[in-house]
Amino acid sequence: MSKFPAFASLMLGLFMTVHSFALDAPKEFANPEQERLYGQVIRELRCLVCQNQNLADSNADLAQDLRRKSYEMIVSGKGYDEIIHFMVQRYGDFVLYRPRLKPATLILWFAPFAMLVLLVTVVVARTRSQKARHPVPLSHSEKLRVDKLLK
Repeated sequence: MSKFPAFASLMLGLFMTVHSFALDAPKEFANPEQERLYGQVIRELRCLVCQNQNLADSNADLAQDLRRKSYEMIVSGKGYDEIIHFMVQRYGDFVLYRPRLKPATLILWFAPFAMLVLLVTVVVARTRSQKARHPVPLSHSEKLRVDKLLK
């Protein structure tokens, strides 16, 4: 059995993997402020495909498109608020890692705290009920002292 087909398929797989991790071309900015703004925007927007990565960390095609759109908007003179507003209008609040506090997002903001309070309440209640159900037996000297106090 020849090792050449296995080697060729391995090489093909490696080349395809390297291609899939290709990064965007370097971006040219007119000034450092635009570059800083670009970095801030792509770190604060969520990749809608990956859902647990920001645009800066994602290699998904949609993330590349959103990075390109952000770059184009910055180069054309748009500010942070305009870019964020555009992305939210187009993709909804989910595109933001830190969604704004409004009625539709209240559960995102307060559910973790509510769950923590609920967990603490359950633990305290169970601990108290366990103590009430299983009283600690008294030692012989404690029993004698109780009998002496009751007489």
